[in-house]
Order: sequence, then C-alpha cells, then structure tokens
Amino acid sequence: MPPAATAAPRQGPATRLALRLWAAPFLLLPLAALFWSGNFIVGRAVSGLAAPFFLAFWRWLLAFALLLPFAWPHLRRDWPVLKRHPLALLGYAITGIAAFSVMVYQGLRSTQAVNGLLLQSVIPVAILACSFALFGERPRPRQVIGVALSIAGVAAIAGHGSMADLLRLRLHPGDLWVLGAVLCYAVYSACLKRRPRLHPLSFMAAGIFLTLLALLPGFLYEVARGGPVAPRGTALAAIAYLAVFPSLLSYLFFTRGVELIGANRAGQFIHLMPLFGSILAVAFLGERLQPFHAAGLALIGGGILFTLSERRAPR
Repeated sequence: MPPAATAAPRQGPATRLALRLWAAPFLLLPLAALFWSGNFIVGRAVSGLAAPFFLAFWRWLLAFALLLPFAWPHLRRDWPVLKRHPLALLGYAITGIAAFSVMVYQGLRSTQAVNGLLLQSVIPVAILACSFALFGERPRPRQVIGVALSIAGVAAIAGHGSMADLLRLRLHPGDLWVLGAVLCYAVYSACLKRRPRLHPLSFMAAGIFLTLLALLPGFLYEVARGGPVAPRGTALAAIAYLAVFPSLLSYLFFTRGVELIGANRAGQFIHLMPLFGSILAVAFLGERLQPFHAAGLALIGGGILFTLSERRAPR
C-alpha cells in the first residue's frame, strides 16, 4: 500500500496573524512611519549624551545581533546572489542606513525633533523626483495632487493652523543635515524596487553588515577624540529602542511596503511622521492635541487615500 499522505502543518494563530500583516501594506507602512517618528524623539533626547557615529554604530550593531539568527538560513541560501551584487548592496547600505542615520543624529544636535519630523515631508516629493531622474518614471497627476494635499496637512501642523506662524518658521543649521538625510533616503527608496532578488531578511542583514563597516571609521574617530566606547544608562535604553523599532521593524515594513505597492505610493505614508510625532509629544512630553492636529490629519489622510485610490492600468 502507498504511504499515507502527510498532512500539511497547521499554522497557529500567531503565524496566520504575521502572514496577514506581511501582506497588508496599508498597515505595515503606517507602523514604519510611527516607529521612525520615535527615532527623532529619542535621537533628540539623547543628542547631548551620544555622538552621531556612536549612536548610529551601536544602534545598528545591536539590530544586527538581533536579526542574524533569523536571517542566517536565508543568507546561506542567498549567498550566490549576494556575491554578485556587492556594490549595489553597499550603495543601499550607505544611502538608506549609514548616511541617513548619521545625518539625522548630527542634525538633531542643533535642531528640534519637530523640525526633523517636518522635514521628512520632503521625502515623498524627493522620491517622485528621484524615480523620474533615475528611471524616467513620471508621477501620475493623482500622485502629485495627493502629495500636495499631504504637504498642506504637514503645513497645518507646522504652522499650528496659522499662516503667520508658518511663515515665521526658520531653518536651523541642523536642518540642513536632516535635508541631506532626506535626499539620501529618497534615492534609497526610489531604487528599492531594483534591489537584487533576495529574501528581505538577507537583504537587511547584508545591508546592516555593510553599514557597520561604513560607520566603523567614524565611530573609531569619535572614540579617539575621547568619546565613550560602549553605551550606558539612558543611552543604552535609547539604543535598545532604536535597534528594534526604527531599525529592524521600520526598515522591514517599509521595504515590504515598497515591494507591494511601489516606492511612489509607499512614500506617501512618510507624511504621517509629523502627525505621529505630535501624538508622541502628547504622550511623552505632556503636550496637548489642538484642532490644527485634526486638520492636519484630515489633509494628510486625504492625500494618502487620494493617491492610493488610483486604479492601475492592467499590464
């Protein structure tokens, strides 16, 4: 008699939930924006305790240590592909992780967290520009209108609902560093859909490893100038948060979101960061929600929904 067919392994509730989450870009992308907002709050809070390369290096070192056990089987399988694309992977690591992290932390030493969050609203526009400049992808009219609506929502939050307050906003020296980070991340995002065919964990682990190599000279320079070698106390707690949420989860979620709906549409969700930053300020800094927050939410949400409601032409 033939052997009995082996029953397929049953998936538990946690596995089913994880699979549903992994297929839901409209949940993954807001979560990525929420965790990235926390990066600016925490980065600003410890800006006087940790230098930029120190904070970035230990953040990504801890993230790599946490990720490696899960990524190792995929790295072994994907090793032939990894060997064929070292320069491309290095480019992703430098633009999307190393340069972005260091520039943000350098900027937060001389500007407020809210400024850094508001400047992230430039990323969706920059992604559209990079997609056109690098790959000739013209933004659709609906995307342009959606970006404009979301920027109007960001402006409502930035100006506290007042045009006069908005016009009084001024750039600080640190804002230029954050803008540099924005441009780096826009290039990274626009190029994500051309990334080598790798498992997401392989792609992220390889990127973090190359990031650590890129950050090491700057970290050693800061140590040689008298900086600390290892984090302690408040800096250690901050790095633990940064390693798990803005590092591992946000990058995985955003990469998956781009894979599912494309860089231009996924970039729209970055407009949620100023809103989430305001909510975090309410939760952790004792600030109060105001009517302009609601107006900003309505415009940002309207811009995202307007863009995502576009029907794509059949291929």
